[in-house]
Amino acid sequence: MLSFFKINRNIRTIRRYRNVLGILIKYGFGHVVEQLNINYYLELGRRIVTLGTATKEIERLTQPERLRLAMVELGPTFIKLGQILSTRPDIIPKEYADEFGKLQDKVPSIPFEEIELQIQRELGYPVDELFSDFSPIPIAAASIAQVHRGRLKSGEEVVIKIRRPGIKQIVETDVDILIGLAYLIENHIPTAEIYDPISVVKEFRRTISREMDFTREGHTIDRFAANFAKSTTVHVPRVHWPLTGEGVLTMEYIEGIKVSNLQLLQEAGYDLKEIARNGADVFLKQVLVDGLFHGDPHPGNFFILPGNRICMLDYGMVGRLDSELKYQLADLLLAILQRDVDNVISLLLYSGDITEDINTKHLKRDLSELIDDYYEIPLQEINAGKLLTEFIEILTHYRIKFPADLMLLGKALITIEGIGRQLDPDFNMIEHLRPFMEKLMREKVTPANVSKEMMRVAQSYGALAKNLPRDIKEFINRVNRNKFKIDLEHRGLEKLITDLDKSSNRLSFSMLIAALIVGSSLIMQTNKGPMLFGFPVLGFLGYSIAAFLGLWLAIAILRSGRL
Repeated sequence: MLSFFKINRNIRTIRRYRNVLGILIKYGFGHVVEQLNINYYLELGRRIVTLGTATKEIERLTQPERLRLAMVELGPTFIKLGQILSTRPDIIPKEYADEFGKLQDKVPSIPFEEIELQIQRELGYPVDELFSDFSPIPIAAASIAQVHRGRLKSGEEVVIKIRRPGIKQIVETDVDILIGLAYLIENHIPTAEIYDPISVVKEFRRTISREMDFTREGHTIDRFAANFAKSTTVHVPRVHWPLTGEGVLTMEYIEGIKVSNLQLLQEAGYDLKEIARNGADVFLKQVLVDGLFHGDPHPGNFFILPGNRICMLDYGMVGRLDSELKYQLADLLLAILQRDVDNVISLLLYSGDITEDINTKHLKRDLSELIDDYYEIPLQEINAGKLLTEFIEILTHYRIKFPADLMLLGKALITIEGIGRQLDPDFNMIEHLRPFMEKLMREKVTPANVSKEMMRVAQSYGALAKNLPRDIKEFINRVNRNKFKIDLEHRGLEKLITDLDKSSNRLSFSMLIAALIVGSSLIMQTNKGPMLFGFPVLGFLGYSIAAFLGLWLAIAILRSGRL
């Protein structure tokens, strides 16, 4: 842990640490900063952070509200972290997930001159050599990127997504800080262990790194285009690869109507019910057929084109489901719809990350009550989004964790159903879900899939049987050579070591001060050496050093709050 901070002791990182901790203190999290013992790690000749208190206005807010405001002030990395956490009510309390869902990724636009320089750095040529027209006014500005309209030399209209200059370095510094804070939280706050902050930040680092690489987004768009190549209800924007790089993405410009603008859609003669049906089928195909789905299907990312066609925008956040995960999801949904509580619990035990102290009796009781609430309701009248929300709340209560993509899917499904009900009050997601699930379940038991699964299991057991004699031999050899070791980890011991280190340092200081006082007193009795006012200068010097060190030690003890 200490080596981590030593590596990062450069001016940029230390300044950012001060900024991050100062803002956390400003919003009433000073007690958390003190509990993390952060001053001990970041002390460079003086205290980096002085603990204070939040203003009365901030103290009136709830803790989730204060943390959301702190994230906004901390900037793009923390806003993105909050947005991602808003999709994970299985690892953070629901009130926090709901509050983080309010985070808006909107920032002031950057000057056009900087955009021109960024494009030239990324693509190697000036803007006027690449485009016949380029609008200096952005059509969208977010914390990671800015979007402009333009026209190719061929005359085709395009949109250009440009990564903000310097944002990569900012994010890297912030993620380093988040990793360090996650380690401290896990080591100094025992109750935080259930949230696994280190794994959360590492997953976030992977997600935001992929989002900042626009070539990845371009390839994702191409995959969506291939998946819907034969579809007459979906249009996927075309990527212009010669004008695309890691920090610039050039795509076809889409002229359409936002799905949320119901009045304009009706005036243009669109069939809202057909759009709702198409939208549900498109999304369920992504999930249960392709295994690649749009992770942020809010109304602003859906445009409606002539012929009731749907065009999805912004592919920076996507979810992926492999075949095994799709089958697990289908089994779980089927068990819920069939009101089979025992099967639901069995699937949760198999596919979820469940803590050892979970009370399965209480879990079964809560799931039974949930299913009983929907028992008398016909399937076609069940609100899938509401059912899923309540189901996730139960998972959250029992600390059952699922893969991030499944939780992202849950939120996306709720959003899609909400859009469908706005377009068509009679819209029902269950009706659209059933044929996809039936097809998936039939596919699961086809001879080809069964034989494939049997082959995979046989290969696993074959590898186990092949390696087992060698592993047993190695185990016996280690025991015979007395080299068999068991590593034990005592969580929370690091704080005790740190506190003991502090105490020993203070005792050493106290002994040094006492030695200086005693030595100076003896010198005062000798009347030898240089004199000042009739007393030895060395005695005065010893007393002065002892007074300075004693004052410094007293201030340090008082500031720590532990007398």
